[in-house]
Amino acid sequence: MADSENKIERVLITGAAGSGGSYLAEFIAEQHPDVELHGFARWHSATQDNLSRVGGKIALHEVDLLDMSSVIAGLRAARPDAVFHLAAHANVRASFTTPLSVLHNNVMGTANLLEALRLLDQAPRIQLCSTSEVYGRVTEADIPIREECPLRPASPYAVSKVAQDLLGYSYHLSYGLPIVRTRMFTYVNPRRADLFATSFARQVARIEAGLQGELRHGNLESVRTLLDVGDAMRAYWLALLHGEPGEVYNIGGVATMTVGELLERLIALATRPIPQRVDPALLRPADVTLQVPCVEKFRAATGWEPRISCDESVKSLIEHWRERVRRDPDC
Repeated sequence: MADSENKIERVLITGAAGSGGSYLAEFIAEQHPDVELHGFARWHSATQDNLSRVGGKIALHEVDLLDMSSVIAGLRAARPDAVFHLAAHANVRASFTTPLSVLHNNVMGTANLLEALRLLDQAPRIQLCSTSEVYGRVTEADIPIREECPLRPASPYAVSKVAQDLLGYSYHLSYGLPIVRTRMFTYVNPRRADLFATSFARQVARIEAGLQGELRHGNLESVRTLLDVGDAMRAYWLALLHGEPGEVYNIGGVATMTVGELLERLIALATRPIPQRVDPALLRPADVTLQVPCVEKFRAATGWEPRISCDESVKSLIEHWRERVRRDPDC
């Protein structure tokens, strides 16, 4: 793996218009402005405003990873020497309702991308962004979760991410593609309203504005570590630079708490009382309740450490949604 960012000239982000992809695009555009930035996005994703802060700093290519011809055309146009693969159907709860759609999108989209790279004889450095959901239902004996922990996916989404993860390993082993895999644990992502922290912040902001009567939630007992989105994007960049192809790395925060404790932190910042209740529709058929990572391997490889505190991240999250609600009460 390269030890200098100066060797990276053309970066491609799949799912660039999504929440994670757009934050990564902002990070690269701001912190590494000499890098030529490209993104794959489907037209209905690109109509969102996630990339508004990047403006003309990214070249967007109309690519659906399920359409091989568009993948090949996009890769020929972008000619990347580095790829961040973030594109995925990422809603865990929705995957129980539409499992086949999620599996097909995530597995075949990844397979198409890797196969197109192989057929075009392109071998950019690839950062395959997986998730802690692949570990599924761990036991107390597994905590903190290390990379060699058995994979026990508990949702169709998690199964699809296991497949993505292993496809990356297979294409490195079989075809020599320089693929680094990361398994990201919970990070605070203000642009994804389906994540528990973001959903809570959105509802608190709406209740403060008189637009909603009570906050609805699912399971509050799950244990998570929290990481700020800025630290997460910096980690992705360092993984690409310094990760060893063929290896997999956990990335996660150090602030450990239950989902309920995170909710309490948000409510403590509220400007009015926040009534709340359990909504059975928000309970998953199978949940993962322990998500505490060991990130020693990643730290050793990259020197990465989180810089943004949990309190800062939570305050930033609630302010994001207060501003969003002020601009669009129907959001």
